[in-house]
Amino acid sequence: MKGRDIISIRDLKKEEIELVFSVADSMVDIALGKKESNALEHKILATLFFEPSTRTKMSFESAMLRLGGRCIGFSDIGATSVAKGENLHDTVRVVESYSDAMVIRHPKEGAARYAAEISEKPVINAGDGSGEHPTQTLLDLYTMKKAMGGIAGKNVLLVGDLKYGRTVHSLARALSLFGAGIFLISPRELEMPEEVKKEINIEAEGERIEDHIREADVIYVTRIQKERFPDPAEYAKLSGRYRIDSKLLEMAKKECIVMHPLPRVEEIAYDVDSTEHAWYFREAFNGIPVRMALLSLIMGVVE
Repeated sequence: MKGRDIISIRDLKKEEIELVFSVADSMVDIALGKKESNALEHKILATLFFEPSTRTKMSFESAMLRLGGRCIGFSDIGATSVAKGENLHDTVRVVESYSDAMVIRHPKEGAARYAAEISEKPVINAGDGSGEHPTQTLLDLYTMKKAMGGIAGKNVLLVGDLKYGRTVHSLARALSLFGAGIFLISPRELEMPEEVKKEINIEAEGERIEDHIREADVIYVTRIQKERFPDPAEYAKLSGRYRIDSKLLEMAKKECIVMHPLPRVEEIAYDVDSTEHAWYFREAFNGIPVRMALLSLIMGVVE
């Protein structure tokens, strides 16, 4: 995987995803600060975040620092030459000369792949508009595997904004690759795009969580994304449609886990946090060893 771009989850074979998981297992103690590593000493990661981020940006930075590497980058385009009118092409050409790999988040779908075509250094997509978010998918799959011992044959409810939610676009494709059953739960206005549906194995599709919650091994919740809506009135109509709370989870299997790429707004009640169902904070931590593994692989430190 040395020198590879990671733009879509479709860029990775199942065996390569399993390799990332295997390497991530060896990175957990380093991610927890129990062990030290200088595997990426003298390596520099550039983070180009044209959109806001907390977990993705900080977990990539944490992953790099835990492995002895360094980070440069920005999260406020107002403080960069982009504010002066510099285009993406020139930004990427300049930044690749300063770093060994770059992570990019951009509001325009296709921007990460465009950056990869320009750059001779590896490019990792940290989310491009409503397109894909492949590293989120990797950590989501890793979390499911840790929680359930495997993914094949498990039933996963994808709930919420399936139209604009780039995390579920990548995740649905990967779940089909690993043999999971996929249940799509969303308002009609926010259904999974048809081009994604054609690539995945759908067990059922509907608007009510209650219709399938008893079958679920995983409830993967997404927020209704205000920033993706062209019409504020449409967002106001759909926001708050789904809410997972401890009362609803009384209908679920005892071992059913609740996941969320975060940030949450009102989709998961705080009373879920103290239950055994809550896996979203462990999910967020898993982003560190998974991204440590991915960085090590694409930078050629691990074969």
